[in-house]
Amino acid sequence: MPVHKNVYRKNFSLIVIFLVLISVTFVVALFISYNLTSKYVENEFASKKIEVLEQTIKPYNEFFQNKVPEITSYQGFLDSASAAKYAASVFHDYAFVKKITFYDVLIGSKTHITVRKNNLDISVKSVYQYWYQGHRVHGNKQTRPADESDFKEMAVKLSNYIAFSDTSRVSSQDELFKTFWDVKPDKITYSNILRREDVKIYRELQHHNTVSASYKQNMMSFQLDPYLLKVKNSRHELYQTVSIQPVVYDPVDSQGDKMITEVSFPGAFSDYKLFFSSEQGYLTAEINRRFMPIGAIVLLISLFLVLIAWLIYRNLNVNLKLFKLQYDFINNFTHEFKTPVSVIKIAGSNLRGDGELTERQRKHYGKILDEEADKLNDLMNKLLSFTQLENKSITLKKEEIVVDDFVSRYTETFKIKYPDFKLHCKVSGVHIFYTDPVLLGSVFQNLIENAYKYSHPQKKELNINITHEKRNIVFSFVDKGIGIPKEELNNIFKKFYRIENQYNQNGSVGLGLAFCKELVNFMDGEITVHSKVNEGSEFIVTLPYEN
Repeated sequence: MPVHKNVYRKNFSLIVIFLVLISVTFVVALFISYNLTSKYVENEFASKKIEVLEQTIKPYNEFFQNKVPEITSYQGFLDSASAAKYAASVFHDYAFVKKITFYDVLIGSKTHITVRKNNLDISVKSVYQYWYQGHRVHGNKQTRPADESDFKEMAVKLSNYIAFSDTSRVSSQDELFKTFWDVKPDKITYSNILRREDVKIYRELQHHNTVSASYKQNMMSFQLDPYLLKVKNSRHELYQTVSIQPVVYDPVDSQGDKMITEVSFPGAFSDYKLFFSSEQGYLTAEINRRFMPIGAIVLLISLFLVLIAWLIYRNLNVNLKLFKLQYDFINNFTHEFKTPVSVIKIAGSNLRGDGELTERQRKHYGKILDEEADKLNDLMNKLLSFTQLENKSITLKKEEIVVDDFVSRYTETFKIKYPDFKLHCKVSGVHIFYTDPVLLGSVFQNLIENAYKYSHPQKKELNINITHEKRNIVFSFVDKGIGIPKEELNNIFKKFYRIENQYNQNGSVGLGLAFCKELVNFMDGEITVHSKVNEGSEFIVTLPYEN
């Protein structure tokens, strides 16, 4: 039967194309994900500055919204002592307040600092200034404020509010802010918010000049220093440096390799801004840090795809091998059956013929029928026994055997069967052995048959050595046959596997050695092989020894 070498072939070009496609996809995915990560970090650099601003300006907002309006709760009855105590609490909690000026204001009376508006006098009774130095609050009384404009502007707004506000309703927050607040760069001036009852009283003073009375009102001016704000850089991974700079600040190296952004402060700090800068390398480190998990995920996905492809390839490869084994098995098994059947049919036809047969011819045809029937029976028994071994449906029947006699029966049989077969046997250190003679005989028969079959015509020789080693009995079968390639040694004991060569194209179904291995394993032993091409092979069967 000719050998078909190209029937089962692997499409290596398809494998290479798939690997190239996976590699290109992996590289493209890394490139895209890195660019997206870079863009994301750059967008965060531009947008997360608001988060830093909010954290930095939080104390100012708390001061503006809660601490300053606390003055209203005194309802104009602050004096120098209580004002000093209030100033101390401000300096303690808000380090950016540099100085506080307290105006003790009178409405309806005149002093040396008086603003008259809408027929109403608003004047300064006394002025106190407080500041924080050396872990202490210092204060002094001043004859005149350093900047009278703060008082005069607030007095005019207060007078207008008294004259024109609608006392039938609650004033809006916008109206209150415009009247009782004055926010300028680095300064906040505030006077306590009037109640509607107070407005009505002060309005009486406007319309009746004969009324002789005065009422107290509190006013404070807070001088702020933005550089005393504590910058809270909550995004260190994005911003290398964050500083407070004037709005007009524009660094010379703004076009260098640094990335910069800025955001202005609100309210009294509106002349200043938070200035953010990071070197390109600083952001690159952050991009790489964020990209590493993404890159790892892309790598894992690529490896997962390669693994799936390999599993599919392996499965297909196994299926192809199984198909090839089944294909070869069917072909060879069919041939093994076809030959004896054809011979039996020819012999039967001759026996059934009309011509007279001599006694010699009759015996000859009978011998042919008997031999071919034995071949068919042996083939069927081997296949059936193999199936029984795999299914564990047979039992081990141990008997006492005399090793020399057992081996001699097989060697003598094969010498008669193959006159050109040189068989030699040597038994050392063992006489009686308990085992299943049928199963062990099958091992002998298959290994001896293989030694003859796979040897050159001029080197049909087999040496059988039997020794006792510790708790085992070792059977060694050494031939001078064609040998087995090294890469095939792991496959020869597989069911239906055949090495492609000129000796097994006919008369082999790939069951002999697989059957031997199953038999030896069933008897709790092992079988190994050592071989060199064109020098011969040695099969070693090791079984547990019982005497």
